[in-house]
Formats: sequence, structure tokens, C-alpha cells
Amino acid sequence: MFGINLPVCIAVLVLLASVATSARRPTPFDWAGQAAAIVALTTLMYGLITGGTEGFGTVPVIGSLVLTAVSLTAFLLIQARGRHPMMPLELFRSTGMRISLSVGFAFMVGHFGTVFVVSLFLQQHLGLTPLQAGFTFLPSAAFSIVGNIISGTLSNRFGTRVPVVVGLTSMVVGLTAMLLTAPLGSPLLVGAFLIFTGSGGSIAMPQVTAVVLASVPSEKAGTASAVFNTFRQVGGAVAIAVFGALIADRSNFVHGMQTSFIIAASLLLLTAFASLFLHSPGAAKS
Repeated sequence: MFGINLPVCIAVLVLLASVATSARRPTPFDWAGQAAAIVALTTLMYGLITGGTEGFGTVPVIGSLVLTAVSLTAFLLIQARGRHPMMPLELFRSTGMRISLSVGFAFMVGHFGTVFVVSLFLQQHLGLTPLQAGFTFLPSAAFSIVGNIISGTLSNRFGTRVPVVVGLTSMVVGLTAMLLTAPLGSPLLVGAFLIFTGSGGSIAMPQVTAVVLASVPSEKAGTASAVFNTFRQVGGAVAIAVFGALIADRSNFVHGMQTSFIIAASLLLLTAFASLFLHSPGAAKS
């Protein structure tokens, strides 16, 4: 499984040799901010995962979440007062940036969370083989390619707002449909509704990324991109931790899965509404 990726990685490295070198802007490494961020994320994940299995009232979980709050506060103070912060807080002054970060977080909750939960649903609950479960996701993957192409067309014609709202709404529709039909245990229905989540995400995210990069000066584009990806990855990690706790009881798996879909769909619906206030990249800095 891991070996299959090696030829692709090698091809990418070869192609990168022809890419122009980016401008270098040497800055001191933010050791204090990095340490605080690592502690905050580690204790958050531990608290969520352990809380889901042992209960959120246990001493280790409470202590872990308290440490999360303390280290997160310390991280924000370091970023606000440090001379060379790893995540400059002025990045968040742009409305477009703030909305985009929330969309990135919600998208990964919906995407990673859905792939995680549905994979277990198909194999552990319905008894499909890994190959059969993979084929269930295949239509969604194919339509994701189509979604990326449509995203640019919609953006050129209607601006940034339309593809983002349409894409996120499509994900909400897919999650809601799977929520309602989960008790039926039909792999065909799951595969069909995954198309809405896969294509919806691929329609929305390219435009959200464009807003992120246009919301900051060019010299901060790398930092903005890194912050955006961090929010995305944290969203995926939180989703797997929380949803994993909800489906831990196999006798109550379907209910836990439905609750997971409700959480993901609610976040996506909120960010779809917030995305109504997005502007096209040319106006994103305002």
C-alpha cells in the first residue's frame, strides 16, 4: 500500500526540478510558539480520544483538556508579543481569511470524518471486504476530479462565493442523505451519496485556497497557506477523535454514525452561510 506511492513521489520530485526557486526570507525559528502549539494539539487529541473511551469526567482527561487551554493561551500570547511569530495574528484581520479558515476546518471534519466512519460502517457493520469498500468510494473520487474542473468554471462566471457555497451545500446534502438512509445498510446508497460529499468538497476548496492566498501580502502567502493547512489538519484529527468515540460501541454504531453526520453537516452548513460574505480574490483584502 505504501510502495504504490513511491513512483508518484519520485515523479513529483523530478517535476519539481523544473520549478523556479522561491524567494527566501530568513527569519528566526519560533521555538516557544512551536513548543506551545505541540503541547496544545497533543493534549487536545489525547483528551478527546481518551474522553470518548473512558469518559470526560476522569482526572487524566480533565487534566489534559485544562493543559490544552493553558498551552493554547500561551501560544496566542507568544504569537501576539513575539518578534517573529510562526502564526502572525494579523493574518486574521481579513474577513476572507477568517471565513476560509473556518471552511477549511469544517471541510476536513466532513471529509476525513466521513471517510473514517463510512469505511468502518461498510467493513465492520455491513461486512464488506476492503476491496468492496474501496469500490464504494470510487464514484466519489471520480466526481471529485469533475468537481475541480467545474470549480474554476463556476468561479470565472459567478465569482468565488458561488462555488464555495454550492460545494459546501452539496456536502451537507450528501451527509444528510446518508444520515437518513443509514439504517437501511445499503452500500449502493452510501456510494451514491458520497458523490455529493466528494464533488462538493472539490468544488469549494480550490476557491477557498485562492481567497486565503489573496487575503495576505505576497510575502506572507507561504505562512497563510501553512496556517490554512494546519486548520484543515486539526479539523480532520478532531473529527476522527470525536467520531471514533461516538462509534466505539458496536451495538450502537449506526446511532453514533448518524450523530457524527449531524455534527459534520451542521459545521458545513454554518460555514456555507458564512461563505455568503466571501468576496472574489481581487477584493479579498478588503
